[in-house]
Formats: sequence, structure tokens, C-alpha cells
Amino acid sequence: MLKKTLLMLSGAGLLAASLTANAADYKFDKQGQHAFVQFRIQHLGYSWLYGSFKDFDGSFTFDEANPGADKVNVTINTGSLDTNHAERDKHLRSADFLNTDKFPQATFVSTAVKKEGKEYIITGDLTLNGVTKPITLNAHLIGEGKDPWGGYRAGFEASGDVVLKEFNINKDLGPASQKAELIISVEGVRQ
Repeated sequence: MLKKTLLMLSGAGLLAASLTANAADYKFDKQGQHAFVQFRIQHLGYSWLYGSFKDFDGSFTFDEANPGADKVNVTINTGSLDTNHAERDKHLRSADFLNTDKFPQATFVSTAVKKEGKEYIITGDLTLNGVTKPITLNAHLIGEGKDPWGGYRAGFEASGDVVLKEFNINKDLGPASQKAELIISVEGVRQ
């Protein structure tokens, strides 16, 4: 009886260890330029204006078997905004838009992750321009596996809409430009 109990406890311990072993922490691969934080917004309803943030960092926890345990954290230095037009960038950094002198960082911290088919629905708090509001990002796993340097990587792309007025960005850019699409494409290196 004692042997059976010890055997069952050992088996339960191994099962629990194997379930938690699937969760892994990843850090964005900024050094290798395999991570991007971009946005796009309509210009007058005629075209898309694209931009990116050049200085950011982040991490995520990924457990394919238990998406509810996944986490995402991103910090963006808003002054690193770049739309490939110096005068426009200066205006976007001003108090009319991102107010980067007063609010030099934006953050996204996930509060829930669920998987629907092949897509991950990531809900979290975005802090931008001094305002924190929940947003939803739709993400998908691009791929994962060993890299040539002995590490392990996982790559995701996520996107979601940011309604400008909800973040005290009140400059009226016309009816087609009330929201910007945030696009985060990252390759993470398992820690």
C-alpha cells in the first residue's frame, strides 16, 4: 500500500512538473532587430500613414497548453516615434498628440489571454498619454523552435485599435482618423 501511494505521488509530481515545464519566459529580441512596434492611421481617408517606435522593450510568457497563464509586457519610449517625416514627428510628439515630454513612456500589460482557434485574444491595459484603458490585441503565433545559436525562440504578431480620444489625443484629424492600429511583431528569446 505504501509503495502504491509513493508511486502515485511520484507520478502526480511528474505530471505537475511536465505541465508547468511548458510555460516559458521570453525576452524581445531587440539586439537582432527581430521586434517591431508600429502603427498606422488613415490620412484624410485616402491613404495609410505608417509609423514606428524605435525604442521599446518587452517580454512574454508563453504556454501553448495553458494560454490563460500567458502574459505580455511592453514598454515604449514614445519620443522614439518615427514616421519618416521630421516635422510631422515633432508635431506628433507635441501636446497635441502624444505629449512625450510629459509622458515619455507608454506601456501595455496583459490582464488575460485566451485562445480561439489559432488566434490569441490578449486583453490588457494600455497606458498612453497619461491615460490607462483596456484594449484588445488579436495575435497569432508565427512560429517557434531552436535557433542556430543554441537558443529557443517564439514569434508572434499582434494588432489592435487605439481610439485616440480615449487617450486624451483630442486633435481632430477627420472622421477616418479617429483610431490608430497598433501592430506589435516580435521574436522572443526563451530565457
